[in-house]
Amino acid sequence: MLPNIAIIGRPNVGKSTLFNRLVGKKLALVDDRPGVTRDRREGAAHLLGLDFNIIDTAGYEDEDARSLPGRMRKQTEMAVAGAELALFVIDGRAGLTPLDEEIARWLRSSKTPVVLIVNKAEGKAAESGILESYSLGFGDPIPLSAEHGDGIADLFQAIRPFVEGFEAAAHDDPADQNAPLKLAIVGRPNAGKSTLINKMLDEDRLITGPEAGITRDSITVDWIWHDAHLSEEDRLDGIDPERRVRLIDTAGMRKRAKVNDKLEKLSVADAKRAIDFAEVVVLLLDATKGLEAQDLRIADQVIQEGRCLVIAINKWDVAEGPSALFNGIRAALDDGLAQVRDVPLIAVSAFTGKGIDQLVSAAFQVRKTWSQRVPTGQLNRWFEDAIEDNPPPAPGGKRIKLRYITQAKTRPPSFVIFGTRVDDLPESYRRYLINGIRKNLGFGGVPVRLIIRSPKNPYHDKE
Repeated sequence: MLPNIAIIGRPNVGKSTLFNRLVGKKLALVDDRPGVTRDRREGAAHLLGLDFNIIDTAGYEDEDARSLPGRMRKQTEMAVAGAELALFVIDGRAGLTPLDEEIARWLRSSKTPVVLIVNKAEGKAAESGILESYSLGFGDPIPLSAEHGDGIADLFQAIRPFVEGFEAAAHDDPADQNAPLKLAIVGRPNAGKSTLINKMLDEDRLITGPEAGITRDSITVDWIWHDAHLSEEDRLDGIDPERRVRLIDTAGMRKRAKVNDKLEKLSVADAKRAIDFAEVVVLLLDATKGLEAQDLRIADQVIQEGRCLVIAINKWDVAEGPSALFNGIRAALDDGLAQVRDVPLIAVSAFTGKGIDQLVSAAFQVRKTWSQRVPTGQLNRWFEDAIEDNPPPAPGGKRIKLRYITQAKTRPPSFVIFGTRVDDLPESYRRYLINGIRKNLGFGGVPVRLIIRSPKNPYHDKE
């Protein structure tokens, strides 16, 4: 396990900039406006040989606990309570504020050790802020510039005692069926993505509420799901019923024409990166709104990226005419996503928990399908039968010869067919082959790639 280190401070002191600096990439959204970060997010940090888990938190504000800022503050308090160390960040140029002093009082009452950081410390403008920070009672502050990297060596020395002694987590084998399932939840705003994850975890891990667009960053949370219905065959294959899942909550994805705000554009881009990172993507629909064109666009994007897709209809507990609704969505999906048939469709309720086990089980199953490799003999027998049952056409009287097939890779399953005059092969025949791969080789419901090439040997088709 890696130690958890939480970054805390009032809004706009540079917490997310420091988070990005420590993880070595721009994972957290950064903007001049305060309050960009709302949920706490985690990342693997590397600092001069030290490995630890860094947690970026929302700006700590003194607001009613029922308000959005109040719910954000609760998330921050939970992050600090579960951390081995807190990095308390203040703005050196602004100097101490009453809110800084309130946060300091709260931190002194907590059991979590604190390292004080004076950010934006480059130049003389921060000198008074550095001197004022001694009054907070956390010992010598660390002057730092998260944006430029100044003071990182001093930060290393300060956190080193808290990190040493922890062993770095072993890297997971992506081909291992016991490796954590990377499961992203996507959909339009207010579909209930964060509420669903909270229900899975059985805790208020993510901020939720009636306000659309609360989630901005893509938030990753580790979870263990018990697969009570694991088959005996899978158990014999060594698959653990305690299945590890890496849940990824994302910002709501609206139609592009409606996205004007800079932060929302960044949030949607962040959600698209989450799709790239995921193995299985759950597209969450709102049962009270049905299937809309934007849902199909999101689904198509998932398929184009080669990721597994599972579609869940949320708010099933308040759906009107559920049977007709389910059948209507199923028909619309088969028509709108013709390139991938039999995508799992599951009714869920983030409020009651209905369908969650079925949803997660389907996600593990499609990942297994997505990761499988077909034995060479079985692949060749299918290919020969497919060609015999429906030979390629002969445009202009010239035969198109498809000679052999190989599976190039998995995740997504990708096949290469070699032949002659393949540029003349019609798209309809290519679809015939892809449909056959799905139906006869067990790749239903996942994206399949098919590449058709001519041999490199220029004399290969000379007879």
